[in-house]
Amino acid sequence: MSVGPAVEVKSLTKRYGSTTAVEGLNFVVDAGTITALLGPNGAGKTTTVECCEGYRRADSGSVRVLGLDPVRDGTALRPRVGVMLQEGAGLHPGARARELLVHLATLHTHPLDVDALTERLDLATSATTPVRRLSGGLRQRLALAAALLGRPEVVFLDEPTAGLDPAARRESWRVMEDLRADGVTVVLTTHLMDEVEHLADHVVIIDSGHLVAQGSPSTLTGGSGRSLEDVFLELTGRGRRP
Repeated sequence: MSVGPAVEVKSLTKRYGSTTAVEGLNFVVDAGTITALLGPNGAGKTTTVECCEGYRRADSGSVRVLGLDPVRDGTALRPRVGVMLQEGAGLHPGARARELLVHLATLHTHPLDVDALTERLDLATSATTPVRRLSGGLRQRLALAAALLGRPEVVFLDEPTAGLDPAARRESWRVMEDLRADGVTVVLTTHLMDEVEHLADHVVIIDSGHLVAQGSPSTLTGGSGRSLEDVFLELTGRGRRP
């Protein structure tokens, strides 16, 4: 087990040609907490998470997950980390839902019970349906199941409840709360302010690749009676009148 923060981002900068997606970003995610990354479209959230997952290499600065470099130490880190990409990306379209999870379970030393997990996420009735024929919401739930299957210590969830109906959203929230109660660190990106207010211990707000604010939801609103959405719109300039 690692000692120290679950995730530590220091002066992270990532560019794509002449475009700077993230510049000088700093934040820390404490172990056993839920941290939400907020920002407008194109703010750099997904790039930041991809650097944490090891899918992107930082141009400068550093990222540590469980004390390890996600790129250099990827082989050691991957069994300890769960990843859910946007809109269920990365799931084999021709595989049937349950057989995909059964296959993924064989890649882990101590996987969760596949049938119990599919029941929990209301996937049991779609067990024999190919991924390409699943609705967007069902693909989201399948992607969440795949991310949790290996009992990760840290899980990165990119828009985990996008496209879910209210009941499925609430169940996904309960799953994330249970993960935190079990000591798992959850890092999620979302545009849903009620989700952040309900779940997050810590919020990191990014705009144009820069950190603009961070803190607990109550700290960010400052007990002023303003909603987190009001604060977000003010900080990112989206609340200004034209």
